[in-house]
Amino acid sequence: QVQLVESGGTSVQAGGSLRLSCAASGRTFSRYVMGWFRQAPGKEREFLAAISWTARTYYADSVKGRFTISRDNAKNTVYLQMNSLKPEDTAVYYCAASLDYSGTDYRRYDSWGHGTQVTVSS
Repeated sequence: QVQLVESGGTSVQAGGSLRLSCAASGRTFSRYVMGWFRQAPGKEREFLAAISWTARTYYADSVKGRFTISRDNAKNTVYLQMNSLKPEDTAVYYCAASLDYSGTDYRRYDSWGHGTQVTVSS
């Protein structure tokens, strides 16, 4: 498994932008599919985006066009650029890793970070 640490969460006004980072340990980072999820209070964990080892990307309809996932294998880091933020984007954001799954089911991801809080005020 790979250890993951998210950063970059903070409070921002609606319409603003944030970039989240997820730093991974281990020498095999480039082989992992990396995903971003979020969870708001009282709601189920929600898939946002994933990026394969070939840099193919997948997005949830709710964030397509606003969020961009990317990875830097030399830095063992995956990013989530979030633009045009809305109050409903308020949640704890998690990154996750999987060796063989790039879908939306959070239960299929093997490793998780502890999350970073994003709060969007109107």
